[in-house]
Amino acid sequence: MSGHSKWSSIKRKKGKLDAQRGRVFTRLIKEITVAARLGGGDENANPRLRKAIAEAKANNMPAANIERAIKRGTGELPGVNYEEVIYEGYGPGGAALMVEVVTDNKNRTVADLRHIFSKYGGNLAASGSVAWIFEKKGVIEIRPDVASEDEIMLAAIDAGAEDIKSDEELIEVLTAPEDLDSTKQALTDAGIEIESAQITMYPKNTVKIEGKQAEQLLKLMDALEEHEDVQNIYSNFDIDVKLMEEVG
Repeated sequence: MSGHSKWSSIKRKKGKLDAQRGRVFTRLIKEITVAARLGGGDENANPRLRKAIAEAKANNMPAANIERAIKRGTGELPGVNYEEVIYEGYGPGGAALMVEVVTDNKNRTVADLRHIFSKYGGNLAASGSVAWIFEKKGVIEIRPDVASEDEIMLAAIDAGAEDIKSDEELIEVLTAPEDLDSTKQALTDAGIEIESAQITMYPKNTVKIEGKQAEQLLKLMDALEEHEDVQNIYSNFDIDVKLMEEVG
């Protein structure tokens, strides 16, 4: 199981993942704007926009903010021209990282990220250096106390899930990206409460990181998550859950 999934889950439980409302709104407004620019302003015909709007509503973003972001994306209102960029690098202990950003100034952003990586013992790498380690997957997270693994497996596999991974902290249901929504619906229909569901870059293998390198890597993750241009981070680290809880 991805250590990054556990890290995100721990931070959600402690209320520290995107804890500041302004940070959440900034990230979501950028995503809505880009989604509307790339796929149009009709959420019924634009799955990416539909997902972004649903997340914005779940975070209590005012409808007016959502509408303005859509119109900036479609060009109906003037706005900033955002670009999507993926940066790749390595953290302490050799953990691979992919960092998705949405920025209006690539030179500023890459300089910021290079500084953050260097400060915490990592380094940016050339495009393609770590991308091969990851594959796009739908990932549904469920707490182990919600239902038995057998119940989850029965509902998920019938809906087309590819794999299920579990430990004492978390159960992950892996799907093809196009099967995420149908699998999520099948689990919900079966009365299984879902912690989160998203399309992500899932690591094909993991790297065990321990001690001071692990602490430094988690600080690097925190610093990257706090940058205003960073939308998502993916990593293949495997760190002891107790240490993650202490640092988290």
